[in-house]
Amino acid sequence: MAPPCFADMGSEARDIFSKGYNFSFVKLDCKTKTSGGMEFAVSGSSNTETGKVTSSLESKYKLPEYGLLVAVVGEDYLRGACFVLWHQEKVKSIKKNISIGIKNKMAPPCFADMGSEARDIFSKGYNFSFVKLDCKTKTSGGMEFAVSGSSNTETGKVTSSLESKYKLPEYGMLLKEKWTTDNVLSTEVSIEDKLIKGSKVSLNGTFVPVTGKKTGMLKSAFKGENFHINADVDLDLKGPVLHGATVLGLKGWLFGAHGVFDSAKSKIAKCNFAVGYSTDDFVLHTNVNDGQEFGGAIYQKVNPNLETGVQLAWAAGNNATSFGLGCVYSIDKDTSLRAKINNNSQIGLGITHKLKDGIKLTLSAMIDGRSFNQGGHKLGLGLDLQA
Repeated sequence: MAPPCFADMGSEARDIFSKGYNFSFVKLDCKTKTSGGMEFAVSGSSNTETGKVTSSLESKYKLPEYGLLVAVVGEDYLRGACFVLWHQEKVKSIKKNISIGIKNKMAPPCFADMGSEARDIFSKGYNFSFVKLDCKTKTSGGMEFAVSGSSNTETGKVTSSLESKYKLPEYGMLLKEKWTTDNVLSTEVSIEDKLIKGSKVSLNGTFVPVTGKKTGMLKSAFKGENFHINADVDLDLKGPVLHGATVLGLKGWLFGAHGVFDSAKSKIAKCNFAVGYSTDDFVLHTNVNDGQEFGGAIYQKVNPNLETGVQLAWAAGNNATSFGLGCVYSIDKDTSLRAKINNNSQIGLGITHKLKDGIKLTLSAMIDGRSFNQGGHKLGLGLDLQA
């Protein structure tokens, strides 16, 4: 065999004294591999003396028959470095191999939905400090009604809403009305796939009877096999606010941009960018918001019963890094368990059980691991009725 490189000489002895020791650190390492052959590794550590949290995200894609290796490494706020060894020959064959297992027949998601698979792991199924009741029903004439109510167990505040929907499929039209106990009335009228195939135009309006305040927004979307474009106009009398977003998809890779322009102030209010990679069982999402907030998320469906998610975020303003790990496990078709933990030692647990057709019960709890004996934990209860 070939001798080791200079840096690896004597590594066997050094490993005896270094590997397997994590003094003053709590570490978490996760590795996974997609069906398309891409490898991902997520690492996070917390210094128990200083409280500093660091994390990293690494991805690799190998094509041994062509001597091709692509590696992307991000430390803390996902500063990226790419290393590529490329053979000029057989480029078409390489592209064909990369596309294995990647879904590209459907239109890419809109900018707001990029990375939603991982976000749902951490948000859905948890009702900390709330008792919620949701009821949905549908009339024989096709009218849908949804009633939602929640009570905050900490403040005692109760809120509720009533929403109605009516669809006219032959015209591609949807009519939606909503009223909340905060005395806000909202209306939405939308037309989809009628003006142009793949297009959607909607007009949203809200009215507050107590103050007389009115708002309106005109929304439009156009999507195809490899693109998804959104353009919205906030109808403000002081000056319209323009919202624009574009997502391009190519062989599983997603590239998105989002911007907001305030015409009254003649300045760009928001400028966000995102890059993602998606297969049938794996989703990677990274984003940069206004050059100040950096984030990344990974979602993987390990098997038909287990889904996992990882979230990383870093803010330039306070130099704070956050890290979270979550999963959803389906015991059977009626019961699923949820769990999540973040770098602040907050542990979330949840269980959702289908009592019978149309009745679903959700119980959740948030445990503060840093003050386990002092209390401050939160409970939640949700009941979903559908007929």
